Amino acid sequence: MNINRNDIFWNYASIVLKILSGILLLPFVLNMMSTEAVGIWIVFTSITAFSSLLDFGFNNSFTRNVTYIFSGVDKLKTQGYEAILIENKPVDYGLLKGCIKAMRWFYLRLSILLFCLLSSIGTWYVYSILQKYHGEKQDIYIAWFLLCAVNTYNIYTLYYSALLQGKGLIKRSKQILIVGQLIYIGIAAFFIFLGFGLVAIVCAQATSVIITRWISYRFFFTDHILKSLKEAKERSRNEILKVIYPNALKVGGTIVGKFLIQKSAIIIGSLYLTLEDIASYGITLQLISIIATLASVYLSTFYPKIAHLRVKNEKDSIKEYYVRGQIILVLTFLTGGIGLLLIGDWMMDLINSKTHLMSFWLIVFALMLSFEQTNLSMASAILLTKNEVPFYKTYLISGVLVVIGLFLVFKFLDFGLLTLLIVPLLVDVSSQAWKWPLAVKRELNVQLLDYSKVLNKLRKD
Repeated sequence: MNINRNDIFWNYASIVLKILSGILLLPFVLNMMSTEAVGIWIVFTSITAFSSLLDFGFNNSFTRNVTYIFSGVDKLKTQGYEAILIENKPVDYGLLKGCIKAMRWFYLRLSILLFCLLSSIGTWYVYSILQKYHGEKQDIYIAWFLLCAVNTYNIYTLYYSALLQGKGLIKRSKQILIVGQLIYIGIAAFFIFLGFGLVAIVCAQATSVIITRWISYRFFFTDHILKSLKEAKERSRNEILKVIYPNALKVGGTIVGKFLIQKSAIIIGSLYLTLEDIASYGITLQLISIIATLASVYLSTFYPKIAHLRVKNEKDSIKEYYVRGQIILVLTFLTGGIGLLLIGDWMMDLINSKTHLMSFWLIVFALMLSFEQTNLSMASAILLTKNEVPFYKTYLISGVLVVIGLFLVFKFLDFGLLTLLIVPLLVDVSSQAWKWPLAVKRELNVQLLDYSKVLNKLRKD
């Protein structure tokens, strides 16, 4: 599996464009929309995150197994993986064909479930928070129902992403994301400027998703693959799903826990805090999420390669990728975090934003929370390449504790926005923030000397 500097470049390019899209749109969003409308927008982004939560870990499992298939395995396992000792072993297209059929079967049913949930419970939730909204509610409802349709289609076609990533087409997948971001920026900025607010953003998302999915299909399903799939004898869809279900459900439990830790704060907080506070919190975390994304982009680029190295039993190579990822993580958070603290407020004033960032010390807590969560996610990803999910229980327990803690603190104490940061931070550092990164270091035998060696290589590069 050939993943090189070109893939890193295009991955960074897609991330930078995503960042630029946020920066380019922020003046329109923060200047043309009221603070309450920005608060609604933040809530919408959390609901979109909930939509991806319903995938329940299957996309990660499908991606990993597609990587195994293109690495040459002819049998998928519920636990662990089949080691490949023969170079350039041919792809089992019958197994790939069955895997694609399994993905389509699964995501069709998942998209129907999502639409039912969003159009019922989701609509009730939006109605509830709009009771304290003073703007035009009709536009919000139009945007909401469009968002329901977009999220449903996005889930239905999510397996395209698993196919591209699993095959190792990192450069292509990032080029597609770049096209999607350019479309999103252009449409959103134009129609926000015309005064369409949230409707403009959702319409831009819809157009971007439809076009990127179509391009993804064209890139993956080449004439060679279509011909090979047509001639192959399909493996049983149900047998493949039986193999994938156990670990996918465990990963799903992990994702549910992660969602409760990272996203429940906005949903619960919106019931206790003003929309202005939620807007401030949401905008600050969006800027910090840019830092987190840049910090983890190196390891995410090479994730299919690391999964490929697993079936080759090349632990030393995996260790080098992980150590490089950790060094980049620390350097990115240091530079990005200091920059945000120094010029964050100045940037908001520069674009005449009606929404302000959180206070200095709240941003510090938010950076600490984001750093430990990004470090934890990187360690979890490395463990997942073994096709084992040892951490799903701790994620679930931590997620439940965060939700309980948020409700209790809001009910009995008056910490305001600090509640949204301090509760998940305390829960995480009490256990999983150190447990799983330590497990990776022990499994890969990572020593302090390894960081020195990698730093020397980075200087030479």
